[in-house]
Amino acid sequence: MELDVVVVAYNSRAQLRAAVSPLVELRDVNVIVVDNDSPDRSVEAVADLPISAIRNPANLGFAKACNLGWRSGRAPYVLFLNPDAQIDRTSLVRMQLTLSDHTVGLVAPRTVDVHGSLVHSQRCFVGTASLWAQTFFLHRLLPSTQRVDGIVRNRDCYERVGSPDWVSGACMLVKRSVLEATGGFDERFFMYCEDMDLCRRIRDMGLDIRYEPGATAVHDEGSSAPSSAMVSVLARSRVAYVDKHLRGSARVVARLAIASHALSRAVISRGGLAARRGHLRALRIAVFPRGG
Repeated sequence: MELDVVVVAYNSRAQLRAAVSPLVELRDVNVIVVDNDSPDRSVEAVADLPISAIRNPANLGFAKACNLGWRSGRAPYVLFLNPDAQIDRTSLVRMQLTLSDHTVGLVAPRTVDVHGSLVHSQRCFVGTASLWAQTFFLHRLLPSTQRVDGIVRNRDCYERVGSPDWVSGACMLVKRSVLEATGGFDERFFMYCEDMDLCRRIRDMGLDIRYEPGATAVHDEGSSAPSSAMVSVLARSRVAYVDKHLRGSARVVARLAIASHALSRAVISRGGLAARRGHLRALRIAVFPRGG
């Protein structure tokens, strides 16, 4: 096993050591922690461990930090791991074996939460149908309809090897050659949608995105759930994704869906004034992305 593990930290001090410490014990594994100028000085929690640390002078965003991490390494495989996630050697080996197939460019494991419950990590590409469905809450009425919900919820799909459109970026293993060919993450995505965009570009290369149930990662989703302050960041990333991958009328319809989604949430939000302000910023971004 010869791989670089890239962990991007931002106010992750409480979780970072649990993610990193098991990995530094493994042979031929180089752990790279990229700290995005964390106010809690996250990287200090693992400063005594044999890691490579990159301390950014500001919060440069998740995508850019990931790129700084993998480009600083040399191993033929790169694991991107959230600081609130954990994975063991057996699962890493299983994922690497999956990538030995020359038709596969990226692989993700089965993901469970800290209580052992399945996390729905397989996804469908965002499109006009799913964006409008979420605006009118159809994803809650029809959760088993993948193209409406955007999330693969069928439990059977998590018991067998799969080939979803894309996978959650909480834990995924990529060939370095693929990262070099694609340029890695698109740094226009400060946070959110960068994993979906990377998977789409890998598929555009003719390579497969693979889900491997024989490998397991534990992810504490609650610690990285979007806050009201991040609603506008998510909207900006969705607009960037739509503008990049959709054309003509589909792009216009998708942008209208993003704006309508933000407006409806601003009206009915139960998250208080902060949440409403976040949704109104998202609305402004959807309508005026460059000035928002």
